[in-house]
Amino acid sequence: MPLRLERIEWMPSPPLAPDDGPIDSGHLDRMTLGDAGLTREVLAMFSAQAVGLIGRLQDGLSESWSANAPELAHTLKGSARAVGAFRVADAAEGLEVAIRKGDDPAEALAGLKEAVVEARTAIDAILRRS
Repeated sequence: MPLRLERIEWMPSPPLAPDDGPIDSGHLDRMTLGDAGLTREVLAMFSAQAVGLIGRLQDGLSESWSANAPELAHTLKGSARAVGAFRVADAAEGLEVAIRKGDDPAEALAGLKEAVVEARTAIDAILRRS
């Protein structure tokens, strides 16, 4: 039997990271399989990790950027993507790139700190509701 091939018109895909605020709740639900307890645990861990990494990055600024600053930014980027904090991830990536290129990282760090504050505010609201 001959194989019939039909041409399918191109359709745009939905965005990989919908922008529904500082935390993409749909992404987070997929990553935690909808488990409310796991969601709370992951968000609390991310919030604490973000504060710690921002502190270490801030300290690095006063030390002419420690050698591991790009790795710290990269770690935060990955953690942020895992919980759906895509603004934090993008800001962390911007900082990582600025450091690696030798650009002044102060503006990128300020943007990252702002994104983390927004994400932590959203996380606090989610944790209070649950």
